[in-house]
Amino acid sequence: STVNKLEGFCLASRRRAELLGVYRGREYFHAMIFLSFFKTLVGKEIAVELKNDVVLTGTLHSVDQYLNVKLLNVKIINPEKYPQLVALQNCFVRGSVVRYIQIPPELVDTELLQDAARKENAPAK
Repeated sequence: STVNKLEGFCLASRRRAELLGVYRGREYFHAMIFLSFFKTLVGKEIAVELKNDVVLTGTLHSVDQYLNVKLLNVKIINPEKYPQLVALQNCFVRGSVVRYIQIPPELVDTELLQDAARKENAPAK
């Protein structure tokens, strides 16, 4: 698959993110962890796989609470399959069409994510 050709780390499936954005309480807090994490990646190179199997790479310009992303300097992973997208330079991707967002492993602060998960799962005081 196209995704296997990309080096990187798959952070989250879009289905999980959709569910997290819908509910409030603990799930809402969990969604905020994802949003905060993605905001730390602004200016970094990421890959976005869409539900129609198109894979875009580019520099993350912005992300919002719906996990809509804006990419700069976009490149298509399989340009011969999608020649109509070759001229694309910048794009806005609606969060609901995202299957995966892939990031390089060196950009993942696992300690920070583990601490956030521990805090979320700590018993209420």
